[in-house]
Amino acid sequence: MGLRYPLMRAGAKKNETLELDDLDLDILRSLNDNARKSFRDIAKELHISLTTVSNRVKAMERAEVIQGYIPVLDATKLGYDFMAIIGVKVIHGKILETEKDLAKDPAVYAVFDSTGDWDAIIMARFKNRAELNEFVKRALDHPNVDRTFTQIVLNITKDDKSVRV
Repeated sequence: MGLRYPLMRAGAKKNETLELDDLDLDILRSLNDNARKSFRDIAKELHISLTTVSNRVKAMERAEVIQGYIPVLDATKLGYDFMAIIGVKVIHGKILETEKDLAKDPAVYAVFDSTGDWDAIIMARFKNRAELNEFVKRALDHPNVDRTFTQIVLNITKDDKSVRV
């Protein structure tokens, strides 16, 4: 089962849409398990050449299927004991502009347009209650924010950053 996305492989024309095949998916699964795994180890695992792995990963990077490589950190071990989910009601129909402004805050790690009672959902981490309080007050000071609704996360059962393919 192939997925379609813009991909530049050797010999492909600019902006040509090619299929993401099973081998691409296998490479992505291997990187999902351990993004630090060497191309040589992936090639051995999948019984393909090192050049094939390298070319396919580079093509997926160019197509922005792979957008980067980061360590997965434990926020609580870094002192971020408060995680909040904040609903934001935006006035004046300036949702995208408001989301971009609020997303600039370093505590914010995700911003989503949403359906329902809230125009945007913000996910943010704080070291203490005072930081959360200051953020909410700053958000309410934004000229396009009508109101907010804050929920504090008590426990995290699952927080998987990977995209399973």
